[in-house]
Amino acid sequence: MERPDPPAAAPGDPEEADWAARRREAAAQRARMLRASRSAETARAERIVRAFLSAASAEGLEPVALRAKGYGGGSARTPLRGWYLRADRTVAIDVEGRFYILTRQLGLRDRLLGVCPSPDPVPLTIGEGGRDGDVVPLRFALDRLLPGWEGRSGTPLV
Repeated sequence: MERPDPPAAAPGDPEEADWAARRREAAAQRARMLRASRSAETARAERIVRAFLSAASAEGLEPVALRAKGYGGGSARTPLRGWYLRADRTVAIDVEGRFYILTRQLGLRDRLLGVCPSPDPVPLTIGEGGRDGDVVPLRFALDRLLPGWEGRSGTPLV
């Protein structure tokens, strides 16, 4: 036996307003949970980078001058020194542990005078959500720079 659909609430009905309020609260709760999750992920990634910086300093891994890459080719100086996390030199961390995406639109002025990129939150996975499908865990990218650093860092990274 088929169950009949419950009667729809009339527009302006308190039952409809209550439903809308519950949906708004559920959406707000999901947004709070997503922000908390992202914040926890960023904090974990920052701990990993701090441990890497300590190991890199102890082992004498020299930072390099970082350059920004143009979407259409070319590059520009930056005031940053650090390490590239991908072979294509599109993302890096600086000596302070800040994370940078180094691809951008570059004009003639940028190529001549340089650019000053803004840092982004450090991700646990580099390239996630990108079009090229080249996804690399942060720990793996750091291990390419200084193989075995994690075991020598003295900091548990669980």
